[in-house]
Amino acid sequence: MFYDGYHVWGMHLVWWFVWIILLFWIFATPYDVPGQRKKKDSPLDILQKRFASGQITNEEYQEKKKML
Repeated sequence: MFYDGYHVWGMHLVWWFVWIILLFWIFATPYDVPGQRKKKDSPLDILQKRFASGQITNEEYQEKKKML
């Protein structure tokens, strides 16, 4: 055989780079990775966001908050 039981270093080195880049992409990128689990907003969080953005009034907010 050509390599006499040892790894062909060229391809072996390429796979190390592939794994390092893949792990870096998974753990270090600040972007959302497809399939990543995210915490869903609770109904109270959604209500607070709507109140903060001005979509509902204070009275509507208090009424809906009591219902939740």
